[in-house]
Amino acid sequence: QKAEQHTHTSALALRSLYRTPNLRRTKPKPAMSTETSNEISTTDKTEEPEVPALSLKDITSGKNERGIPAAKFIEDIDSFSNSFTPSASAELLIGAFSDLFSKYKQYEMNLTQKRLNFQNKIPEIEKSLKLVQFLKQKKEDDDEPAVCTRYNLSDMVYANAELDCSAGIVNLWLGANVMLEYTYDEAIDLLSSKLETAKKEQENIVEDLAFTRDQIITAEVNMSRVYNWDVRVKREKVARETANSVKTK
Repeated sequence: QKAEQHTHTSALALRSLYRTPNLRRTKPKPAMSTETSNEISTTDKTEEPEVPALSLKDITSGKNERGIPAAKFIEDIDSFSNSFTPSASAELLIGAFSDLFSKYKQYEMNLTQKRLNFQNKIPEIEKSLKLVQFLKQKKEDDDEPAVCTRYNLSDMVYANAELDCSAGIVNLWLGANVMLEYTYDEAIDLLSSKLETAKKEQENIVEDLAFTRDQIITAEVNMSRVYNWDVRVKREKVARETANSVKTK
């Protein structure tokens, strides 16, 4: 938990230092005459610097079986930055990996919630399956076809009840206030298939959760390395400018 808190805190610190510039809506300017507009267009021409567009494919490499993208680990940051036209700045790179980091955190939260749901769902299915198998066994037992149990009337209120297993019928809740009648064999087949499917989905969720956490670490490492690379480049630039100024003097 401490490692995850440190990871999340350092990622937020980098995101606060480097943010992708937001587009601002400017107020409409008052209309001007054609002569004035022509004069301004000929005398004052300012061009905005081009900014390379980073897509998801540029910072990811492939996907897993369920379609979660894998974060690309940048070996050589200088070569990766110069692979774009114009070169991508450290602010742009950290902003892109910061957005990817946020998406992975959202994936992690959703997968964690799904895992908790299946941890509660699978024991309920197993309990229902064991109960139906027990009722079927009682039906096949000619000596004691009935089962005495307690029926839940409301919270903390129970009543004695006797179940006749000779009918071979059981009602199952399917969700959304829907209950259907099944024979013991049909109920066992249905619950067995649902249990198998739930366990398989739980395994996939556990794998996706581990995969997503690995990508979170990769994205944070990339942000840290880009930040360090930017600091080093700026120091080298200052050192060169200082050396040139000394030579000129």
